[in-house]
Amino acid sequence: IAQNLSVMATQKPGEWVQSLITRFDSQLPIRTGLHTTQSIQNVDQNKECLINVSRHKFSLVINGLTKTLHSVDGMRIHGTEAERNYHESQLIILDTLEKVLNSQPKDTSRLDEAMYVKLLLPQILRFLNPSHENQLTLQLKHLASKVLFALSQNNFTAVFNRISATLTALSTSNEDSSDHTDLELIQHINVHVGRLTQLLNEVNKHFKSLKKSVHFVLAASLEKAIWNWMDNYPEEFTELQKRPNDELADCCDKLFELFNTFA
Repeated sequence: IAQNLSVMATQKPGEWVQSLITRFDSQLPIRTGLHTTQSIQNVDQNKECLINVSRHKFSLVINGLTKTLHSVDGMRIHGTEAERNYHESQLIILDTLEKVLNSQPKDTSRLDEAMYVKLLLPQILRFLNPSHENQLTLQLKHLASKVLFALSQNNFTAVFNRISATLTALSTSNEDSSDHTDLELIQHINVHVGRLTQLLNEVNKHFKSLKKSVHFVLAASLEKAIWNWMDNYPEEFTELQKRPNDELADCCDKLFELFNTFA
């Protein structure tokens, strides 16, 4: 078996990764209904295997996990036990995605980046606003946030482009009930001082054309983004007290003025 896997990994990497994804999927709680020590160990082994493989076949693993998450999300469930298995399976997939993203190779192509961000983001965003809250759905929301943070760490441009496109669409929309979901990405992404400046400049560019309902969403989202920046890059915040950043100061002044004018 080991020899066959080795040959498949070398000659047919796509089939090899798919076989690992299929095994991972088949042993999720929603598929087996099991919560034994052995079943948990099997899931953990499959997860570690995918994380290791992703260092060499990153896009294949990400695409496979995204399809698995989509497949599980589309399942019909009936009963308390089935619901538990359903949410636990989602937790396992999200946790695996986060760890795979955090082990992402630095040489992933921009084409691959745009492709898997486009496929993955809609799957993750739906966990940020659960229809009802309990311990499992709150865990899912927390993990989804961690996945978005990991995703944006090495793929910020693709995520930022989605936020920018949403701001552009909202600035030209006449609908009062436009979807603001993509703007919530701002709350969960990894921003250092350069990215924060880029984000604030983008908001300033569109602000006057946005409806007041969008202003409220932006206020909450930007506040969270700024706290995330200070939590994750405290040395940058400390450095600003010694050496002010003129570009950041300028875009912040403009933003405060805009909010004050439209408040």
